[in-house]
Amino acid sequence: MAKHGFTTSILHADRRNDVEHGAVHKPIHPSTQYAYADSRELAAVFQGKAGFTYSRQGTPTTDALDKKISIMESGVSSLSFATGMAALSALFTTLLRSGDHLVASQYIFGNTSSLFGTLQLLGIEITLVDATNVDAVAAAIRPNTKMVFTETIANPGTQVADLKGIGELCQSKNICLIVDNTVTSPCLFQAKTVGASIVMNSLSKHIGGHANALGGSLTDTGLFDWSTFSNILDVYKKGPATGWGLTQIKKKGLRDMGGTLSSDAAHRIAVGAETLALRMDKICRNADALTRYLAEHPRVAKVSYPGLPNHPQHERAKELFGNRYSMLFALELVEGIDCFEFLNHLQIVILATHVGDTRTLALPAAHTIYYEMGPALRAQMGIADSLIRVSVGIEDEQDLIDDFAQALAKC
Repeated sequence: MAKHGFTTSILHADRRNDVEHGAVHKPIHPSTQYAYADSRELAAVFQGKAGFTYSRQGTPTTDALDKKISIMESGVSSLSFATGMAALSALFTTLLRSGDHLVASQYIFGNTSSLFGTLQLLGIEITLVDATNVDAVAAAIRPNTKMVFTETIANPGTQVADLKGIGELCQSKNICLIVDNTVTSPCLFQAKTVGASIVMNSLSKHIGGHANALGGSLTDTGLFDWSTFSNILDVYKKGPATGWGLTQIKKKGLRDMGGTLSSDAAHRIAVGAETLALRMDKICRNADALTRYLAEHPRVAKVSYPGLPNHPQHERAKELFGNRYSMLFALELVEGIDCFEFLNHLQIVILATHVGDTRTLALPAAHTIYYEMGPALRAQMGIADSLIRVSVGIEDEQDLIDDFAQALAKC
């Protein structure tokens, strides 16, 4: 079959895989268990043959979503979870052991930072570095370094990691590189192109896109040789080494820990993914127009957005993402204007925590989602007390500009 474009491939993915009764969408399978007429076949599935046994390890509906995500990320296989944090928790806790070392970007999502605190309590050593500089990553590598982790564009500071440099470094040292692609999504960027071993996506964000389902995923790009990874258990060393990493994550993260995505949520996410490229086009145009307007406004002190020419990693972002810089930007007002007062004057923009929605959202980052980490770590991440995080949606461009304009005028 001929290779098709991004949206065409997603739209027709289900019906290319023998959907029941000729449906164009994979149906929602709510059953918790799956029966076999032959007990030998049931045993074979338990021992590694493709199939379904108990829905904690997946259903035909989640499997169809996994295949779509693999198409989007050009990966060899994917695994979905109840949330993005469930995916990251499963990844780190099933592939790392006490005494292992993880190098990670210091500009990371607040909940990921909290998870790292838990990993440290379990004996996993973590070094946070400035991922915009590959030299800082290289300097942190130790003999016991098992992984490097970074996001594409940081939330909320919008720092852009040196993804190419880090990818080349990890390949030269045979270190597993994990890239969180949530802010950019596979529509704007495929981390496989920079040598990522595993790509993480919060499916609740751009891919689902409508704020009606939680989910997360891990995609194996096929670039890492799992036969060289010492933490794979012998029981999972079956078949080609390409599948060993995700197999261990599935058995430990889904079967043992239970971070399972429901079939209902998987269906919502899969249908939402069909319009990902359309939504991203509109979101990126809106974000570009809105940030350019705000950057010139006399009551705005700073706008952090990779699409702006004065962003420290603008040229890198242009090379990586091709003139589309996603939905996220950070806003700081001039001294004397209270960020809470400004936010309360917004009429279209929703004051809520989330990103990657069809609606534009905003919140005071330091006082909400990053409050728990404390002022020292916030300062290290570049999160000022007055910083406002904005996730741009698909509203009409002028309506968004007018809403920010009237709110600024009232301050």
